[in-house]
Amino acid sequence: MIQTFAFYLFSALVIASATLVIMSRNPVHSVLWLIVSFFNAAGLMVLVGAEFIAMLLVIVYVGAVAVLFLFVVMMLDIDFAELRAGFVKNFPLGMLVALILAAELIMGLLAYSAGGLALGTPDGANAPLLGESNIENIGIVLYGKYLFLFETAGIILLVAMVGAIVLTHRGRKYQRSQIVSKQNARRPEEATVNKQPEVGKGVEL
Repeated sequence: MIQTFAFYLFSALVIASATLVIMSRNPVHSVLWLIVSFFNAAGLMVLVGAEFIAMLLVIVYVGAVAVLFLFVVMMLDIDFAELRAGFVKNFPLGMLVALILAAELIMGLLAYSAGGLALGTPDGANAPLLGESNIENIGIVLYGKYLFLFETAGIILLVAMVGAIVLTHRGRKYQRSQIVSKQNARRPEEATVNKQPEVGKGVEL
């Protein structure tokens, strides 16, 4: 009983928060609703026994991707009037993309109702181990059969990170750090200038 109630609760919250993501006019509010949607989707994954995917949703998507989106949106000076103008300008293209996606969804539902595809008989090499958790089964397959591919993906991501750092690194054109010896050697007459302005007149800089 409680599983059914939790499923409908999480599902309703996911649908509501996802709707608010695209309906909110403020991009910051959209990102916050996206975080709520990720949390509820993680709850659904826990209900079906996929705790590894739930952990990925919370750690990767909420802890990294969504927070990065939030920081970028908050740090950028967004002109909402220009944003709305761009929305109206690109509305026909957006409707075309929406129609294409709707047609693909309908075709997928029709193909599913017509019957599944014959994908062959599994050999049982990646069958889950009985008595082990979902995370342990994924770890056995990932660090066993697909270890080389996993390490290769890690090396590619490392090279991409180093490349991004090299491309964005810029040498300093101006010395911004303080030079203590130069500041101590400065004389008072070089630092301040006494002015005696007359009444009703400003100070010449």
